[in-house]
Amino acid sequence: MEKMRNFLNSWPGRLMLVGTLIPMAFLGTGTFGKASIQPNELIKVGEQVVDVSTFQAEVNAERNALLASGVDASLINEEALIQLVLKRLTDKALLENQASVLGMTVSDEMISGLLQQYDIFQDNGQFSNDKFATYLQQNRLTKDALFHLERLRLSLRQLVTSIVGTAIYPNDQISRLIDLQLEAREVWVHRYTWQDYVDQVEISDAQIEEYFNKNQDKLLKPATVDLSYIELNPETLKVEEPTEDDINAQHAAYLKENGISDGRELAQILLTGADAAKKAEEVRKKLDAGESFEALAKQYSDDPSGANGGNIGTFKPAVFGDAAAKVEAALSGLTVGQTSQPVQSGFGYHIFKVTKVDDNATALASVRDQMIDRASKFKRSQTFEDLSARINTMATDGMGVADIAKEIGVQVGRIDGYAQTDNRTPLAQPAVIAAAFDDFLIQDQSVSPNISLGDKNVWVQSSNYQPSRPLTLQEARPQIQQILAKQKAIELALADAKKQAEQAKTSGTASLTVPSANIGMITRITPLLSPLELASLFLHQSAEGNDVWAVQTEEGASVIVGGPVNKTQESQLSATDRQRAATVIRDNVGADQLEDYLRYLRDSTEVIINDKALQEQRH
Repeated sequence: MEKMRNFLNSWPGRLMLVGTLIPMAFLGTGTFGKASIQPNELIKVGEQVVDVSTFQAEVNAERNALLASGVDASLINEEALIQLVLKRLTDKALLENQASVLGMTVSDEMISGLLQQYDIFQDNGQFSNDKFATYLQQNRLTKDALFHLERLRLSLRQLVTSIVGTAIYPNDQISRLIDLQLEAREVWVHRYTWQDYVDQVEISDAQIEEYFNKNQDKLLKPATVDLSYIELNPETLKVEEPTEDDINAQHAAYLKENGISDGRELAQILLTGADAAKKAEEVRKKLDAGESFEALAKQYSDDPSGANGGNIGTFKPAVFGDAAAKVEAALSGLTVGQTSQPVQSGFGYHIFKVTKVDDNATALASVRDQMIDRASKFKRSQTFEDLSARINTMATDGMGVADIAKEIGVQVGRIDGYAQTDNRTPLAQPAVIAAAFDDFLIQDQSVSPNISLGDKNVWVQSSNYQPSRPLTLQEARPQIQQILAKQKAIELALADAKKQAEQAKTSGTASLTVPSANIGMITRITPLLSPLELASLFLHQSAEGNDVWAVQTEEGASVIVGGPVNKTQESQLSATDRQRAATVIRDNVGADQLEDYLRYLRDSTEVIINDKALQEQRH
């Protein structure tokens, strides 16, 4: 709220407050009263309701977006995801309710005019009643329901725009901010880490007890379980060597993937119609009796190629669409002159004859090692998936981790005292922690579904659940010892850093401005300095020459030498760059004001959350 207070203390802020936020926020606040919420409702703010299905859809969409961006599923913290969506939908409901309270509405005439401009309802540049009716039918909406949704959306946009649009930020202040971002200086850094001083620190029992008494509410033993688990890694599975059929199948797939012909040339007899299957069997019998393939093609084939004995040239699997695999299977192992059994595709029933094999085109021998590797990986992947499905079935059937491990021949892992927070074990991924502390799995003592951890799957079973509780003094002693030791070691590091800085101010900075300490020209957004180092970067500026100072950091202390500050002026930016920077600054100020306004609404409006329904979403 500090940014809002500072802004409202300025003259533009006072004008904005008088003109907009006073009538809008303070005359339009909701009042607390008794309200109820239905089982299928998750959030209720005034007359605005977010149902459970909408919440589920939003959570799923957020999760899918993370997965699509490449985030490992095991790293997604489901609780954090739920809280993110809960806040977003609650904020939306607060704003929608406030727009209603303030009487912000949109007429039917305006909505009709806007809908008639939407591309989805256009046909040759004109509004189409048919497309409008189809849209309503497909989305199971009535006209009144659609108008309600549009009115809500437009009213919400009107309210948000009225708040964000009041983000007045004078041009001279924007210029000053841009100037600050353009400042740069050459920097040398010497760091003193607290670990180098910890041996000099002594912590008394009295100091430990004093810290314990002041911080008991923060010194907690996290909830724990004893975790039994099994891991399945495809790389460690025992898999049989690939057969020739496996290798040939991978070679065919390889050729198809790369658009390469396998060198075979074919002729075919295509039979279509309701009795195609029967005719195919009759033709097959004639071939078995020794009749000419070419003569039968001319007599029976329904394909134009029948006129020239059925010749269709190079085999191209893609031509056969979804039936390509069946066709390849029918052709597998055939040599020149041999014919296939009837095989069905989208065209009808085919009988093929191999007319030519180009050994150079096929060239399996030249890529045989590669195909063996492909076949091995494919077989390993299939075995992994099949075994994972089998384990899931056993877990669903109520088998424990130990019995499953015995059944499939793997070792059971165990972690006693597996913590819900501050977990530093090899299985500290959020997805594993969520499964280990799932209420249903703990109460039922059942095995979790498979948890994907990159290249392996894990199944967990929890026992001996211990809830979180305050630590005793004895239990907290090592933690407090470490905290106090670090604090005092940082104090010693800072003292040495200050001493070094004072010496440099007297004797000069030559001993500090050595190449090994130089990190180059630095601006306010460099990642090369820690946050506390960066915060001090432009606080020390003399008229000329180098500046030297000491600063405390999270890891100890630093002595920093800063060269003369290069004060590039924003006036040197192009008009386009300056306008872009000004827009970003104003947008950020507007976003801050919107968040402040939402904070105000949360404090002044009754928000009902269906805790029971929310808890069900966690399982």
